[in-house]
Amino acid sequence: MSKRVVVIGGGVVGTSCAYYLNRAGWDVTVIDRGAIGGGSSAGNCGFVCPSHVLPLTEPGMVAKGLASLFRPNSAFKIKPRLDPALWSWLLHFARRCNERDMLEAARGIQPILDASLALYQQLIRDEGLDCEWRERGLFFVYKDRKAFEAYAPTDELLGGAFHCRAERHDGDAVLDVEPALKPGLAGGWHYREDAHLRPDKLMRAWRSNVEASGGSFRENCAFEGFERRNGSATAVKTVQGPIQADAFVLAAGAWTPRLNDDLGCKIPIQPGKGYSLTMPRPSICPSVPMIFPETRVAVTPFDAGYRLGSTMEFAGYDETIAPARLQLLRDGAAPFLQEPEAEPIQQTWFGWRPMTYDGLPIIDRAPALGNVMIAAGHNMLGLSMATGTGKLVAELLDGEPPSLDPRPYRATRF
Repeated sequence: MSKRVVVIGGGVVGTSCAYYLNRAGWDVTVIDRGAIGGGSSAGNCGFVCPSHVLPLTEPGMVAKGLASLFRPNSAFKIKPRLDPALWSWLLHFARRCNERDMLEAARGIQPILDASLALYQQLIRDEGLDCEWRERGLFFVYKDRKAFEAYAPTDELLGGAFHCRAERHDGDAVLDVEPALKPGLAGGWHYREDAHLRPDKLMRAWRSNVEASGGSFRENCAFEGFERRNGSATAVKTVQGPIQADAFVLAAGAWTPRLNDDLGCKIPIQPGKGYSLTMPRPSICPSVPMIFPETRVAVTPFDAGYRLGSTMEFAGYDETIAPARLQLLRDGAAPFLQEPEAEPIQQTWFGWRPMTYDGLPIIDRAPALGNVMIAAGHNMLGLSMATGTGKLVAELLDGEPPSLDPRPYRATRF
């Protein structure tokens, strides 16, 4: 008799959970309130980046954040409003901006990042997913010499504590790594172990793979709650009617906190709004993905396209696209690249990243419903952590020995 599971959320984390549960013998149905592969899984920069071990809660981050609020062109923005959940989140975030808490979170982040990179490599090799998988590393490039040198202790920490060290390139040596950069830059740090892919192609190929193995996806199928009996969920209530199953996975990203009452625990996720612009490849196009930390802009080259992305805006569930935020992407790339953009713009996008204040995801059973697994709160690393999350969810639901220590991701830690 087959085991039935409903995955709530058709983003990259939900689709990964569907894939690994399908391979473990579950009869999988994925539902989503909109399109499969929409939300933050559609327009992100496609990085699979073990280099992103450290959470945002770095020492000094509070002062940097406060200073940025008074700069009109800052990549970080908080929309003023009376929102107790937001201010509570910010207070808890500020309390964790110290070295001890930063390193504690990093020790939970690294295993799932490293596992996910290896699982992506296996996935691409075994399933042949057409997603423009490239292993060219990730290049952190600086314009200001002082800012470039200031990153050296962070690279030393990553190399010493987490065995993740970059190659240093001073001055115009950055052009040896990426000739599309402008001459006269201060330098860069190249993390060669990182990879990238095209997210929309990944989502289409992965969905087709799961469907070919018997899984099903329902779009425009908004979740409306659980039917329950004796401490377990028996079905999901949706706009398309109830769907019964033996187990459920909640992979709803930034929407997860709206289900706190159903789950029996507090999920302190805030939607961190990010933007991207997708366009044709410039005539002088980078081949290596890059981040410009001074302007907080990321650049991803695709085989037939090019993307600028980033910014972090705490504006609640605001669905508007602010032209000024998009202009930050253009302005942030211009000092670094010979041709920072091209026309016409093919896609203007925003998405809500599910931000936890400690930088760690939640991968655990819901305290109030023993057969509901939460897989949410991946911050800015949902794509990077997706495969590790999907495999861990399948192992935990099946009662198998987990390949990762699940304790850092427990739902009751808040």
